[in-house]
Amino acid sequence: MPRILVVDDDPMVCMAIEIYLERHSFQVTIADGGEAGLRALEGMAFDLMIVDIFMPHMRGFESIRIFHERAPSVPLIAMSGYAFANLDSPAPDFLRMALELGATRCLRKPFTPVALLTVINECLAEVQSGLTGVVEMR
Repeated sequence: MPRILVVDDDPMVCMAIEIYLERHSFQVTIADGGEAGLRALEGMAFDLMIVDIFMPHMRGFESIRIFHERAPSVPLIAMSGYAFANLDSPAPDFLRMALELGATRCLRKPFTPVALLTVINECLAEVQSGLTGVVEMR
């Protein structure tokens, strides 16, 4: 049973992901923020991490960079639901920046359960086949 670490400060997002993934035969560990996620990573081996880009107490992409540094061989799916107040102004591409910091894939919230499962299965298949460095955004 693949072990997945989900790091997000939104309890509703965590609960939805946990329920869905457990129904699809994954063992899920929930961490309610970056510090809790790092503690979980130190205490257990994971097959995949899903990490929110914007959480309190860890600025911006610090969490993505640190999680990738601590477990470079574990695929990391970055997710973000960040919305801009002014849609007319050019916005930084936060998901692309996450890829540059070590994320394997990115998901923009809200995403469908099927999209989540697809990205997870792609990442796990790449690890099993030995492929690395393949990135894409959904």
